[in-house]
Amino acid sequence: MNQQSEPVRGDEAFVDDQPSWMKLAIDLGPLAVFFLANWKLGIYQATGAFMVAVTVAVIISWLVHRTLPLMALITMVLVLLFGTMTLWLHDDTFIKMKPTFANLLIAAFLVGGLLFRQLFMKRIFGSAFRVSDEGWRILTYRWIGWLIFCAVINEIVWRNFTTDFWVTFKVFGTMPLTMAFMFAQMPLIKRYPMERATPAE
Repeated sequence: MNQQSEPVRGDEAFVDDQPSWMKLAIDLGPLAVFFLANWKLGIYQATGAFMVAVTVAVIISWLVHRTLPLMALITMVLVLLFGTMTLWLHDDTFIKMKPTFANLLIAAFLVGGLLFRQLFMKRIFGSAFRVSDEGWRILTYRWIGWLIFCAVINEIVWRNFTTDFWVTFKVFGTMPLTMAFMFAQMPLIKRYPMERATPAE
């Protein structure tokens, strides 16, 4: 019987197959902490709180489900890196540039995959969506464009508006827009379903 291949070489630990509520908690929980801490204490205290919240979210994910969502893991590493530079140098430019760097890094990762004929999005989200390779390829191109767009928007906002406005936009602007973009991909996902394997005669 021919079957579709499953993630191999230890990829299971990084496949994003967590329940929706867990994904929302990991994504939105640290952002809520960041927003509230900035509102009450300021950007530097908020940066420290953000670093702790992101790390706790990833640890909880591992303890509960024994999986590490790849995007959450990348976010944690970058938050810790740029957050440390922000606090050490007492310069909030670094934490403001983190979304730009993160978006461009992931976009470059996806571009590299296409160049080497690898569908990284399929490896990460293949357990959640049954999409053909052509569908994954189109989704990858769309995500690359979206990530570059988000990087440009982040640069425009933090360079031209106040820190409080940037934090508010990051929490109440970027996340809803990204969720809307994801929802807009559903017709494509339905248009390119993965063909079911048929038993060998």
